Amino acid sequence: MSDKPVYVTQPYLPPLDEFIPYLQQIWDNKILTNGGPMHKELETALSNYLGVDHIALFNNGTIALLTALQALRVAGEVITTPYSFVATAHSLLWNGIKPVFVDIDPHTLNLDPARIEAAITPQTTAIMPVHCYGNPCDVEAIQKIADNYNLRVIYDAAHAFGVQDEEGSILRHGDLSVLSFHATKVFNTFEGGAIICPDAKTKKRIDQLKNFGFVDEVTVVAPGINGKMSEINAAFGLLQLQHIDRAMARRREISQAYREHLKDVKGIRIVEETGQKVANYSYFPILLEADYPLSRDELYLKLKENNIFARRYFYPLISEFPMYRGLASAQRNNLPVANAVAEKVICLPIYPALQEASINAVAELINQGAK
Repeated sequence: MSDKPVYVTQPYLPPLDEFIPYLQQIWDNKILTNGGPMHKELETALSNYLGVDHIALFNNGTIALLTALQALRVAGEVITTPYSFVATAHSLLWNGIKPVFVDIDPHTLNLDPARIEAAITPQTTAIMPVHCYGNPCDVEAIQKIADNYNLRVIYDAAHAFGVQDEEGSILRHGDLSVLSFHATKVFNTFEGGAIICPDAKTKKRIDQLKNFGFVDEVTVVAPGINGKMSEINAAFGLLQLQHIDRAMARRREISQAYREHLKDVKGIRIVEETGQKVANYSYFPILLEADYPLSRDELYLKLKENNIFARRYFYPLISEFPMYRGLASAQRNNLPVANAVAEKVICLPIYPALQEASINAVAELINQGAK
């Protein structure tokens, strides 16, 4: 391997000279935030690209999650997945909501609809699933349960930028869907996020909540937060949109290369893409089954020793962290699938600039481990 480290991801950055004209506009008009022209333009551009009617931009995905819960006045208990990044459950705690963890499906690794109904109590007000790795949840089954029990559904769609099912954008499902535009995501604005809104009225309320609750300069109607996206982040997003299709096409090539290299390796299970008409190839997760000679952590260290920094997404489970361990739903015997997957998963490097030599090196080390 080269002395240069290979990380699990690397942000896509367009040519710097293409960004300068956007910065010049910002310098000329002296508007840096508060819903300026770049912000408005990006909302329109993203709505068109993603095939959604209304989108509210945020400074990051976590603040967007917090605000989505506030916008729908969610309280009490919310059913969610333990197999995600901690922001999913943290957004509940920050709102004074009790997370109730439900196990995941062993194939999709998404919240298992068959286990949701048993977790519903009189205090349950919503379901917060995650489209894990960009693979769509069983949205129809989840919505049916929500309708039967009069529950809200907020999708953590941090991984699902550009993902489509047979009917269109996966983001149209549920009451709200929340995106992340963090530097590690398929589409990034350095830091950023968004809420997909079903109608103009909901977007208006969300826009008020992300701006301290202001309606006009003298009227505040809610205890809002400062969640606004800056003009510089919005400008970068506009530039990124010009490159996103090429970036995702390259991700697809890398995914296909890994699949070809690893298809016959005994004990390696490639997590399949399910339910998409259009995928975004945001991650490349594999599971190390019992017949692979190395443990997951042994392979992780083997890669690391060769300057390849894969990641154990998602390990440990959210339910294993101290602030969640006391919940009855966090007990390991309630989450057998999620616990098993967390011990076996490793995500391999995937990003547009990843070189063929690095892909081959990763695959060769995994093949060596099988011998």
